[in-house]
Amino acid sequence: MPEPVAHRRSAKPTPRASGDEAGPRPGGGPGPSAGAVGTIRVASVPAGHVYVRHLSPPGGDHVVRLADPRPCGAPAGSRQWWPPVMLDADWVDEHAAAFDVFHLHFGFDAQSPSGLRALLDALRRNGKPLVYTVHDLVNPHHHDESEHRAQLDVLVPGADRLITLTPGAAEEITARWGRTALVLPHPHVVPPPGLIRPRPEHDTFMVGVHVKSLRANMDPLPVVRVLADTLSELPGAVLRVDCHPEIDDPASHFHAPGVLDELRGMDRGGRLRLSVHHYFDDDALWDYLIGLDVSVLPYRFGTHSGWLEACHDLGTTVVAPSCGFYAQQRPCLGYGHDRRGLDAASLREAVRTAYEERPAWRAGPADRLAERRRLAREHEALYADLL
Repeated sequence: MPEPVAHRRSAKPTPRASGDEAGPRPGGGPGPSAGAVGTIRVASVPAGHVYVRHLSPPGGDHVVRLADPRPCGAPAGSRQWWPPVMLDADWVDEHAAAFDVFHLHFGFDAQSPSGLRALLDALRRNGKPLVYTVHDLVNPHHHDESEHRAQLDVLVPGADRLITLTPGAAEEITARWGRTALVLPHPHVVPPPGLIRPRPEHDTFMVGVHVKSLRANMDPLPVVRVLADTLSELPGAVLRVDCHPEIDDPASHFHAPGVLDELRGMDRGGRLRLSVHHYFDDDALWDYLIGLDVSVLPYRFGTHSGWLEACHDLGTTVVAPSCGFYAQQRPCLGYGHDRRGLDAASLREAVRTAYEERPAWRAGPADRLAERRRLAREHEALYADLL
């Protein structure tokens, strides 16, 4: 069953729950209203990621986000932002005059909890407020949750304002830390011209599973086996499985012995179409997604998904697992899949429903652009309230 889109609230400061204390307002004293503020300079970690870029309206506003500093070792002219230089407390001390608000989204995987405490200390020392958007309550790249939990135990209590993407994530934040997060939806991922791109016509019913480099939260083989069996019973249905070659490379961190062997065997047996390739660039990714009727997310833990948002932009139906809060992001079909295992019957039912009903849940281009403008206003008002 599809779930409703995340709540959209009016622009106002994040209210504090009982016990919701992060210390005094950096800089002290009440800030000006959004209408009275001039340019607001934001040190955003990161700034160049598509999620952050689309928090600004197409014509710009009063918010100016500092460009991502080039990490040590990154080639000149590179758009690489990781590991984020701004997370260093020394960077904050040296560049405090260049920004008004610090906004952390993601990219702190390699930071120790003590390093994050040093960052918060530097921000307070320089009178700079911290906004933290909680994208991930669990880290999809880590089997062991302990490090990410320790990082969140520093960031969530220490931030001056919290944002997250879904009501369910906000409820968990309140339950775990006694903090209240403002719920703001994910902006569009596909560029505006792609929002009006016609979907291609084809005779098959194409279901895709992209294994990528088999990050920790993926368990694709049980999902693929069920899909192959189910689609074999549906006339015209085809299963396409994509992955990156790292999973077959013994020298790679992502090496997963046996996974590609099984997928190749299923390909040879005509049960699926396997495509092994390096990372798609953006245009190739949009071509891939719009060519699918259904994209199945083979995750067993996680929180939110930009992939799901791109599918919504392009009109590709998503079959999302029960873990995390994917079903609260956008309309999609669901199936049971979490750390305890796969509910095969629910996956079969979801795929059959997609095949029989052919849902049309594509984002309206005007709605997506209006939503982007609302998000920009919400962020600008939140920043202004902190200053």
